[in-house]
Amino acid sequence: MEITRRLTAICGPSFARFAGAADEVAGRAARWVAVPGGPEAAAEVLRLAARHDLSVVPRGAGTKIDWGAAPARVDVMLDTGRLAGLGHQPVGSPVAEIGAGTPLRAVQSILERTGRRLPLDPSSPGATLGGVLAADEAGPLRHRYGTACEQLVGLRWLDADGEPVSAGAAEPPAGPAPVGLDVGRLLCGSQGGLGVLVSATLRVQAVPASRVWVTRPVWTPLEVHDLVCAVLAARLDPAAVELDLPAAGSRSHRPVHPSLAAARANHPSMAGRRGEQSAARGGAGTLAVLLEGGPADVTERAERLVALFEGQASVLDAAPSWWRRYPFGPGDTALRIEVPITDLHAAVYALRDAAGAPVPVRGSAGLGVVHAALPGALSGERVASILAAVRGVLLARRGRCVVVNAPEAVRQAVDVWGEAAVIPRLRAAKDHLDPHRRLAPGRLPGGL
Repeated sequence: MEITRRLTAICGPSFARFAGAADEVAGRAARWVAVPGGPEAAAEVLRLAARHDLSVVPRGAGTKIDWGAAPARVDVMLDTGRLAGLGHQPVGSPVAEIGAGTPLRAVQSILERTGRRLPLDPSSPGATLGGVLAADEAGPLRHRYGTACEQLVGLRWLDADGEPVSAGAAEPPAGPAPVGLDVGRLLCGSQGGLGVLVSATLRVQAVPASRVWVTRPVWTPLEVHDLVCAVLAARLDPAAVELDLPAAGSRSHRPVHPSLAAARANHPSMAGRRGEQSAARGGAGTLAVLLEGGPADVTERAERLVALFEGQASVLDAAPSWWRRYPFGPGDTALRIEVPITDLHAAVYALRDAAGAPVPVRGSAGLGVVHAALPGALSGERVASILAAVRGVLLARRGRCVVVNAPEAVRQAVDVWGEAAVIPRLRAAKDHLDPHRRLAPGRLPGGL
């Protein structure tokens, strides 16, 4: 009750309470929820937690609160919903400072009134900017513009003791001098384990005058490889190159010229298989390419792309229904695969082989970053064996497979992160920013 009273004094009577049944982080229940009204109040919450050796886990909209590893404990859930808003910027400014708790779609709505946008389109529609950064979430536009982390100009956050830290171009608060932006970028993907984000400064751009999606049916991962390589070699400057390969669908197969079928059958990735048509048992998928720019320029590039797709393309004024949507649902084991684009097909084949059947795969084929879904009914041991097989294939290809989310039994049975080369840097950052391991303990790779 004393902790509750002090949190109420910091945040206000309506913004501090005992946690409820819905206040969980990857299955770990919180004890208190605090919703500070500004950066100084958030710092006071962190100072209170430090005095009483309480752990703190930040939460934005909660769209990805169950992603990654479960924390060792959650004493105080620090809700960033009131750390919101856009900082005042001169008309035509190329950057915008945005509060971490601001819903991204609200930011886009405000910017669109002046003909601008953030080139960010994560797949969680209700996500806050802080949540997108904390999970390092990205959507199709990552192909041209990079992730939100890569677009950062400046960042503000609070360390575990409630001390303000500033990186990059953000105006430094009173106190320590700003640090390098490379340190600030370590917070991206840290799930709140290195600091509580306060605000971020990102680049903005004019809304494109024209956008079209050119789609083409695809049947196999190897065909996707060939098409993506052709699209990238054609210098069409796509804003996104996305893939949707469903686990099941039409069982009809597109006719393949005998010489092409023979060449694909002899490809190294097909070694030991019964042939490409057998691998295509999941049915047709879709490769979609987004083109942005001036109307005449977009029309010209779309015509070139249709010709490249040999007349099997459709030109759409709106995105396909699966665009910006993950292939997994509640209860599934969700995976993220990252691999050089030249080896994406090998990774998908390895996943199919390990699972014993096609699994839904969707994501940025032009970057080699896709998500996949395994049925939630699979046991932890079965998922662990699939992960071991896939990671073995990816190891030699400089790729990795991460468990984004999973049922509790699966989460306990598998290594969520796998090999993570960034662990030494994360450990150094954790020792500096949170030496007592109070911020989301255990959420980072390596159990940090």
